[in-house]
Order: sequence, then C-alpha cells, then structure tokens
Amino acid sequence: MKTDFKFSNLLGTVYCQGNLLFSPDGTHLFSPVGNRVSVFNLVETEVWQVPSTPDANSEGELEFAPFVRHHSHMGHFDDVRYIEWSTDSRFFLTASKDLTTRIWSLDAEEGFQPTVLSGHKQAVVGAWFSEDQETIYTVSKDGAVFTWKYVKPKNRIEDDRMDEDDDEDADMRWRIVERHYFMQGSAHVRCASFHSASNLLVAGYSDGIFALYEMPDFNNIHKLSISQNDIDFVTINQSGEWLAFGASKLGQLLVWEWQSESYILKQQGHFDSMNSLVYSPDGQRIITTADDGKIKVWDIESGFCIVTFTEHTSGVTACEFAKKGNVLFTASLDGSIRAWDLIRYRNFRTFTAPTRLSFSCMSVDPSGEVVAAGSLDSFDIHIWSVQTGQLLDQLAGHEGPVSALAFAPSGDSLVSGSWDRTARIWSIFSRTQTSEPLQLQADILDIAVRPDSQQLAVSTLDGQLTFWTMSDAEQVAGLDGRRDASGGRKTSDRRTAANVSGTKSFNTIRYSTDGSCILAGGNSKYICLYSVTTMVMLKKFTVSVNLSLSGTQEFLNSKLLTEAGPAGELDSQGEESDRENRRDARLPGSKRGGDPSARKKQAEVRVTSVGFSPAGTAFCAASTEGLLIYSLDQTVQFDPFDLNMEITPASTLAVLDHEKDYLKALVMAFRLNEAGLIKRVFQAVPHTEIPLVVGDLPTVYVSRLLRFVAAQTEESPHIEFCLLWIKALVDKHGAWLGANRGKMDVELRVVSRAVSKMKDEIRRLADENVYMVDYLLSQADKGQQKSVTLDKVIANGNESVSLDMQDVVSDDDSEGSDGWIGLDD
Repeated sequence: MKTDFKFSNLLGTVYCQGNLLFSPDGTHLFSPVGNRVSVFNLVETEVWQVPSTPDANSEGELEFAPFVRHHSHMGHFDDVRYIEWSTDSRFFLTASKDLTTRIWSLDAEEGFQPTVLSGHKQAVVGAWFSEDQETIYTVSKDGAVFTWKYVKPKNRIEDDRMDEDDDEDADMRWRIVERHYFMQGSAHVRCASFHSASNLLVAGYSDGIFALYEMPDFNNIHKLSISQNDIDFVTINQSGEWLAFGASKLGQLLVWEWQSESYILKQQGHFDSMNSLVYSPDGQRIITTADDGKIKVWDIESGFCIVTFTEHTSGVTACEFAKKGNVLFTASLDGSIRAWDLIRYRNFRTFTAPTRLSFSCMSVDPSGEVVAAGSLDSFDIHIWSVQTGQLLDQLAGHEGPVSALAFAPSGDSLVSGSWDRTARIWSIFSRTQTSEPLQLQADILDIAVRPDSQQLAVSTLDGQLTFWTMSDAEQVAGLDGRRDASGGRKTSDRRTAANVSGTKSFNTIRYSTDGSCILAGGNSKYICLYSVTTMVMLKKFTVSVNLSLSGTQEFLNSKLLTEAGPAGELDSQGEESDRENRRDARLPGSKRGGDPSARKKQAEVRVTSVGFSPAGTAFCAASTEGLLIYSLDQTVQFDPFDLNMEITPASTLAVLDHEKDYLKALVMAFRLNEAGLIKRVFQAVPHTEIPLVVGDLPTVYVSRLLRFVAAQTEESPHIEFCLLWIKALVDKHGAWLGANRGKMDVELRVVSRAVSKMKDEIRRLADENVYMVDYLLSQADKGQQKSVTLDKVIANGNESVSLDMQDVVSDDDSEGSDGWIGLDD
C-alpha cells in the first residue's frame, strides 16, 4: 500500500494522507477500506472515533476499545486517492480514481446531502477546501484545476433579477466557476497539495518538475526541476514556507523553501537493495553498498547520508575498512576493487584482475597492505598490494565459485569459503603458501573469524552453523539454525512457512566485539543472536512487520489464492492502467516482452548483511526495510531543565545550600552558564558524593563538565579533588565517551593536556623538594657535628666556652655583654 506523508498541524506527528487522516480537532480518524463487489472495486469509507483526552481532574482510565467506528460511507466506484477535512471538522472531501470528488458530512446536517463533483476526464489527484470553506479546488491527473463554488447557474441568476419572489435557495449547488490547466506537455500530474492559509497550490509531475501557483488567480510562482523521475508525494508545512517532495523510485526526500529558493534538506537513499555494510573504526558512521552501484556514508547520530560515491559502474557487493586509518575498500560486479580515503573523500587506488571478473566477496589484511577478492566467475582468489596496486598472486585450490573471504584479525592467515562445500585456511605470508581444507556438508554462504583469531564460524546452505579452531582446523561445535532462520510465508509459496527451504539458512554472520556472541541473518524477517559458549539462541529480532512485503506473515489468507495465481501478483488495473508506467506491457499472446528487469512481484523481506559496532553496544543490519540499528544504549539526550523558566542564580544556590541536591544544582548552573556559579557549585560537592553526581549526570552535560574540570585542574590548587572528578567521569561515562570519541576528541585532549601539565608540575616540584631535602639533611649533619664539638668544649671548662663563644658573637659591647651575662647566669 503506497501512502503519502503530511505535516501534522495539530497532533505534532506525521500521518498518512490518502489512506489515514485525523480530523483537525483530533477526535476522528478517517480510513478508506477497499473491497471488491462484482466487477467494480467498490470503496467503503470509514470514520473512526479516537479516544478522548482525559481531563485534568479525571484519572485518565484506560479504554478497552478506544477506536470506535463512527460510520461508513459508500459511493465511490474505484480507489479513494485523497482525503481532506474541513477546518471545522464537520465535512470532508474524498477524491477517487472514478473521476469524481464527493463531499460528506461527519454527522447529519440539516439540509445537507452528500454531493458528487464530476467533470474531470482523468483520475482526481486531490481536493481541498479554501480557508473560508466557500471554495473547493480539485486537481486531476491530466493537469486540470477546477474551482467549485456553491452558486446558481448564470442564466438562473439573470432570471432571479427579474423574478424577486423566487426562492433564494432554488437550484443552488456546487458548480465549476473556473477551469485552469497546468499545460505540462506529455507529463501528467502525480501529486498535488494546497495550503489554504496562503492559497498556495503545488503540483509534482511525472518528469521530475514541480510547479507552485497562487490561487484563485492561478499565478505561477515557481516551476523547477528537482528530480529525474516521478515526484510521487508533495506536501506543505503549516506555515506555508517549506515544500516537501518525495520520489520513491530514486529514494529522494527534498525540502525546499520557495521564498529564498534554497534547499533545507536533500537526502537520497539507495534505490536498489543493499548488499553489505560496515562500521567505521570510530563507530560514528556506517557505510552501505547496494546494487545501484553507490556507496553511501551515513551519520549515526543524525541518520543522514553525508557522502555518496558513484565511481562504480555496477552493483557493489562488499565493503570493509582497514583496521588502521580511514581507508575503505569496496568490491563491485564491474570487475574492480577500489580504495577510498574518507578524510579527503576520494578514490586513490583501483585494483583489477587480468581477466574481466565480477567480484562478489573481499577481505582486507589487518595491516591494510594486502587486499584479497573472490568471484563467482572464477575459482581463484586474487591478492593485490595496496601500496603499489599490483596483483601479487592468484590462489588456486577451490573447485567452485568463491563465496566468502575473511582475514584473521592476527593477520597470519586468510580463510575462504566456496560452493564446492569446503573452507580453506591459507597461510599466504609464509614461504610455502599452504591451505588447510575444511570439509562441510553443503555450500558455504558466509564465514567469520572470532576477534581473538582462535575460532572460525561457517554458515552453510543447509542452515548449519559450524565452529572450527584456527590452529588445528578441527570442528569444536555446531548448531542447527533451520528452525530459527525460518521466516514467514511468501505470497508465491505453495507450501507453508515451516516447509519452505529457501528461508532456512543464514546468508550473513558476524562475531560480536568480544567474541562471546554471533549474529546471523538470512532470507527471512528474523535476525538471530547466539551464544558461542553455550550454543543457545539468546534473542530473535524481527526486522519488519510490513504487510506490503512478502514473507512477513506466517499464514496467508486462502481467499487470496485464485485460479490465476496469488492475488498479489495479478494486474488489477486492467486496460485503463497507466501505460507509461507499465514497463512490462506485453503484446496479446506473447509470453515475454517489455522490460525483463521490471519488478513483477512484491519485494521480499530479507537481511543481506549485519555488523557489530566497534564499541560492542550496537549492531546494524541491511534489510529490505532499509538500514536498521539496534543498540543497548537506552539513554536519551533530553534535559528536562531546558523547559524550566524559573532557573535563577538564587534558586540554584537554594537548591545547593538548603536542599543539598548537588546534581540538580550543577545542571541548573550549567543551564545558566555563569562561570562563578558553576565554580561555586563544583567546589561545594563533597568528595564522597562525586561518583553519585557524575553517574546521574545527563550525557548532554558531560562535554561541558569535562572542559570545566580540565580548566579547574590547571587553575585550582585542589589537585586531588579535580582528579576525583576526572576519574568519576571516565568510570561512569567511559562507554559513552568511547562511542562518541569523534565528537569528544577536543574535550578529551583538553583533559589529557591538563593532567599532563599537572604531572609535570608535580614532578618538577618533587625534584626541587628532593634537592631541598638533601640540602637540609646535609645541613643537619653539619649541625650535629658542631653540636658534638661544643659538648666536648663545655666539658673542658666554662672559661674556654666563654672564649669560644666570644669569638663567635658580634663585637657589639653592650649587646654582647648583656647576652653573655645572661649566659653565665
């Protein structure tokens, strides 16, 4: 089911336009439900009452069935394509492929009857009320824009001037008062949207052009080309400043500000199935490759694509990072292996084979100096030097296509898997390039080496996961994953999901960062996580429950299986369908024709690649639904104090002095961003409370606290106190700091510089103290020797003592005589 998107003007969410629509007052939900009656596709329109919002004084009790069907409407003879509510939520419009638009009332209105607006020659794309609800605009696929008003016919208006006694409401109904046309040549209108507050009408065409008009005069404001294919969806935000466009074929999402004529957002995903993915070494980005020949770099925090490489001319099948540096390697069906510099974002090396091959797998040496690739066309493994780009060797030994390659993290061996039911361990860096074959029972789909290079995991076509030792090449464990990998039943399956063999194997497997778990995915809707030590499945993740994908349901509805085949694979549009979009159109009686590459079936749910993050707290998966990220980090970077308008220095000090809530006071001080207040709160925290305060500190303040502690370490005399803060930050938020190392690089460098400066100062002070202590000890030794000599002199007699002391004392007569008189006494 293809749905549109629309900015919510009341609920603050994004909801579907054309299939589901909330009323402006938020009390009703509108849903068209299609059912087939005789030869017509009769559409039933349903209105549901949403649960009421509990009052401030009520307890907000739960309701058993909160959505209650209000009533249903029958009348259209084809699919309903568009729905629009009036601003007062009393009326709504429905536009259908049966060339008509209908006006309905939510509840019974006195003197109102459902009205049919007919006159278009092709399917109606959209219908809208004006702001005063006195005018209705309708747009059809052929580019016709009709303006409807509730008036009398022109000839009747002239007659009424002559006959004033006639009833004023006689023959009053909705009529076409103006007709306009987009005049876009051979292109047709794919979508349209109207903003009633500013009277802006925007339409998207099948040739990638959109046009913006001002109603009701139909003045053209813009007409620009933004895509090479159909613009399938368009909407306007609440203020009428931004226009959002979606092109499903190329996976494009564009947000355009029409007044400044600039892009607010421009994103494009893969428009073909993804084949592989890999985390960057810092864990902040994910690289994906697909059959469309593009390589995309995604930022994990924002979810946006930041770089796209298009040098490959065919589908990209594998990608892998070098363990050191920001170098990415990719393999493609165009017969090339490319090395990318992700600092300058350029392709700096290209590797090719002597003969034209389509590479399906690849692996990079941990040192980043050697790259190996395998192909389904050849049974050999090709090895290149990264520095020179020369082909070093071709490893022969497999008797079937090479399906998987992996270097051991230690770098001393290369493991390959093939469809000849063997896996081989190659010692490519030794003098004799020997290989140890491992015999299995089925074709190999994927292999993975544990991070400690001690164990090898192999996934085969029969659904088995086998584990081997790298040193002895002996099988140590195994598990049967057929029941775990088995997914739902596809639309074209003649047997139940439990008896279909196509989904009972794992196409991709990866070890966790610590090697304790292994992640597996295949041609089903499940991703399985196994424990390596106990061989027990720890958790099963469901990739998708999207019913528009084949394979998400365990059981199919038997009524959808007709004599001509599954209903989902039949063309229900008939001869009146869009011929320009039917690339698989055939001549009568022909068995083949049209475009052989055109999709004729539903997309099937599957997982093509999985990968663990370097920190080990998250993993990602490439599936039919797109790029999925699963994470153990449940912390949300939301600060509730951001919404508090009563944060003042006085309230902060009150929380600090009276409530003794040090965490709250620290966060309030950071919100006020006053250096003196932050320092006062910082120094007031008892050293025993530091780990508790840091442990509960929101992660949005970790970077600021790190900077502040680093500055205090350089300025404050409280050395141990600052070190306790740094230790607590590293202990409590170490995992978050490691995962966000790219963003926290500056703060960590500041802390490291402060600690290093402190260490140097303490070392210099200690050296000075050592010299001072040595000097004092030496002086103490001399003083002790003089004291011994003095004792001996005293023993000889007071006279000699007086003489000796007289020599030492100053020549001042008065002071000397007074002193020695006291001494003699």
